Amino acid sequence: MEQQHESKKEGRLTLVLALATLIAAFGSSFQYGYNVAAVNSPAEFMKEFYNETYYDRNSDYLSDFSLTLLWSLSVSMFPFGGFIGSLMVGFLVNKLGRKGTLLLNNVFSIVPAILMGSSEVAGSFEMIIVSRLLVGICAGLSSNVVPMYLGELAPKNLRGALGVVPQLFITIGILVAQIFGLRSILATTDGWPVLLGMTGIPAAIQLLLLPFFPESPRYLLVQKKNQVAARTALKQLRGWDDVDEEMKEIRQEDEAEKAAGFISVVKLFKMRSLRWQVISIIILMAGQQLSGVNAIYYYADQIYRSAGVNEDDVQFVTMGTGAVNVVMTVCAVFMVELLGRRFLLLLGFLTCFTSCCVLTAALALQNTISWMPYLSISCVIIYVIGHALGPSPIPALIITEIFLQSSRSSAFMVGGSVHWLSNFSVGLVFPFIQEGLGAYSFIIFAVICLLTTIYIFMIIPETKGKMFIEINQIFAKINKESEVHPDKEELNELPPPSTLKQ
Repeated sequence: MEQQHESKKEGRLTLVLALATLIAAFGSSFQYGYNVAAVNSPAEFMKEFYNETYYDRNSDYLSDFSLTLLWSLSVSMFPFGGFIGSLMVGFLVNKLGRKGTLLLNNVFSIVPAILMGSSEVAGSFEMIIVSRLLVGICAGLSSNVVPMYLGELAPKNLRGALGVVPQLFITIGILVAQIFGLRSILATTDGWPVLLGMTGIPAAIQLLLLPFFPESPRYLLVQKKNQVAARTALKQLRGWDDVDEEMKEIRQEDEAEKAAGFISVVKLFKMRSLRWQVISIIILMAGQQLSGVNAIYYYADQIYRSAGVNEDDVQFVTMGTGAVNVVMTVCAVFMVELLGRRFLLLLGFLTCFTSCCVLTAALALQNTISWMPYLSISCVIIYVIGHALGPSPIPALIITEIFLQSSRSSAFMVGGSVHWLSNFSVGLVFPFIQEGLGAYSFIIFAVICLLTTIYIFMIIPETKGKMFIEINQIFAKINKESEVHPDKEELNELPPPSTLKQ
C-alpha cells in the first residue's frame, strides 16, 4: 500500500503541465529562434529596400559602407536587445512573477511585429532597426524566464525533460523561419515584411491562453507568501489533491533561505557559498556561445557550395541542417532524464571539439583531396548533432537547478548576460578571425570546447532526480562550506543530502 502511495507521488505529465509548457515555449522560445533566422533569407531584398528608401528621401543611394553599417546595425540590435532583456529579468520575475513576466514580454513581440510588417508601406528602415532591438529584448527575457518558469512548474523527475523544451522550440522557430524564408515562399520583394511580421502570431496566442494556467508554485509560496494559491497551483499541475510533501519541500527551501532574503547580482558574486555555482554558469553559458555554433552556421553555406551543391539548392541543405537540429533536440528531451545532464554536456562538447578539429583539417585540405568537401559537410552535421544534445539545451536547465529561489533570478541575469554578450562578441569578431585565420579559425573554438569539457568533468555534479536543496548541499561541499548559506542557522537543522527523499 505504501509502495502505491510512493508511486503516486512520482510526478507525471498532466494535461495542465503539458499545455502550460507548450504555450510558454511556443509563445516565447519559438520567437527567439524565429527572429534569429528570419532576416537571413530576405537580406538582399531588405538591403534593396534600405537603399531605395534612402534614395526617395535624398535623391542619392547609400554608399557601400553606409549600407553595410545599417545592415550590421539591424542584425546586431537583436543580441544587444537580448542583453538588455537579460538585465531586466531579475526585477520583472520578482515583481510580476514568472507567468506575469512572460505575459508582459508579449508586448516586446507584438509591437515590433506590427512595425516590421508595416515598415515597407511606411517607407522606414528605422522601424526595422528599432523593432530588432525590441524583439531582442523579448528573446533576452524569454531565454531566461521560460526555463525558470518550467523548471519551477515541473516535478523533479520531469524537470530535465521540460527544461529542454524551450531549446526545442528555439530550434523549431529557426526551422520554420528557414521554411518561410525560401525564395519560393516569403523571401521575395513583397513577402519579406510578412515574414518579419509573423513573429507576433505566437505572442498573441500566448497572451490569450497563458492567463488560464498557474503561476510558479515556488514563486507564490516563497516570494508572495500565498499558501492557498501555491497549493491550488500544485493541485492543478500534479493532478491530485495531496500535495503536502511538495509544499513541505518548498517550505524547507524557504526556511533555508530566510536569513539571506533576496540575493542581488552583487551579493551573488560576493557570497563564498555560491562561488562555484556562479563560475559554473559563466563557463557553461560562455562555452555554449563561444564553442563556434554561430560560426558553423556562418560557414555552412560556403562548405555546401564547395562540395558542389547548386546555389539554388543551398537553402534546402541549410533547412535540412535545421531539421537535424530539431530532431536531435527532441532526442535530448527524452535522453536528459535517462542519461543525465552531466553526461549530455560532456558528450556534446566532446563531439563539438572533435568536429572542429576534423573540420579544420578538411577545410585546409579541401582543394588538395577531392572528397574533403564531403567530410566538411559531415563535420557540420555532426557538430550540429553534438551541440543540440548538450551545449544548446542543458546550461539554462542547470541554472534553474543549482540555485535556490532567492538567488535564481539573479543567476539567470548573470547567465543571460554572458549568453548575449558572448553571442554579440562572436558575431562582431568572427568575420575578422575568419579573414585572418581562414580554415584555422575553428581551432580557437575547438580549444574552448575542450576547456569547457574539462571544467564540466571536474566540477559539475549530476543533478538528475535531485531536489533543489539537495543539489545546493552538494555544491556546499565543493565550496568548502558546511551549509548552503553559512550565515544561516536554519540549514543546520536540515538532514544531510543522503537522507533527503530522492
